[in-house]
Amino acid sequence: MSGSSVYRRARTVVASAAAFTAAAFGVWTGLGGETAHAAGAVPSPDHVVVVVFENHAYSQVIGSSSAPYINSLKSGGAGLTQSYAITHPSQPNYFALFSGSTQGITDDSCYTPGFSSAANLASEQIAAGRSWASYNETLPSQGSTTCSSGKYARKHNPWFGFSNVPTSSAKTFTQFPSDYSTLPQMSFVVPNLCSDMHDCSVSTGDTWLKNNLGAYATWAKTHNSLLVVTFDEDNRLSGNRIPTVLYGQPVAAGSSSSTTYNHYDMLRTLEDTQGLTTHAGNAASAQDITGIWTS
Repeated sequence: MSGSSVYRRARTVVASAAAFTAAAFGVWTGLGGETAHAAGAVPSPDHVVVVVFENHAYSQVIGSSSAPYINSLKSGGAGLTQSYAITHPSQPNYFALFSGSTQGITDDSCYTPGFSSAANLASEQIAAGRSWASYNETLPSQGSTTCSSGKYARKHNPWFGFSNVPTSSAKTFTQFPSDYSTLPQMSFVVPNLCSDMHDCSVSTGDTWLKNNLGAYATWAKTHNSLLVVTFDEDNRLSGNRIPTVLYGQPVAAGSSSSTTYNHYDMLRTLEDTQGLTTHAGNAASAQDITGIWTS
């Protein structure tokens, strides 16, 4: 048995024991009387891919005929019905999702690369000896720190803001592997300004997702892997409620959660799927996403 298999089995045993103890002794949180979940209650996928779309409210995507593929992922996976962004505009939300803090960013202006050394999802992965990459559509070249180029915009790529994240880990989307077993354990995919629904329609983004990551989603369903589809913010008309869908083998098909979650909770969950012992910024006090996993 490989070392990673032993590790996953050990985490499963610990998580099962923790869940049994919590259930047996009736441990409660202060959030709607739900049973508390110990660290490790989330699954341990072999690969996690997070895709971030732009500027659409929950009702503009979920249940919309313009987004048949995203809705099929929801039906075959899980939807979060009360998922929220942190603020407006776009850029600080990306920093929040990636590092548990907006890092003082309040607008979409082009920041100085490497301006922060704060902990973030990538730096935690690297410190733990785990693999990380981002795949950025229309990025001119691997590691390029340009502010914009055609439909590419660095404001949607927070990893460039951190001195503890190698710029070489920011790849072009054309480098996304066709052999999904070679993917990093954790990766983000950021479509360009058309594909992410910012400049183009919901239908355009939905089709892009199906054409470019549909095969990965199908593969994830049978290879202990996870696809997360979320949005940076809403359209400023819905209280910042956003669509968030999770799909893959660890997700109970057709499940949903009405618990209120935000970008910090998502970051906490991503960290915990990796078995990380540290949590960046506000993720340290955030909650794991629960109630949607197969075990």
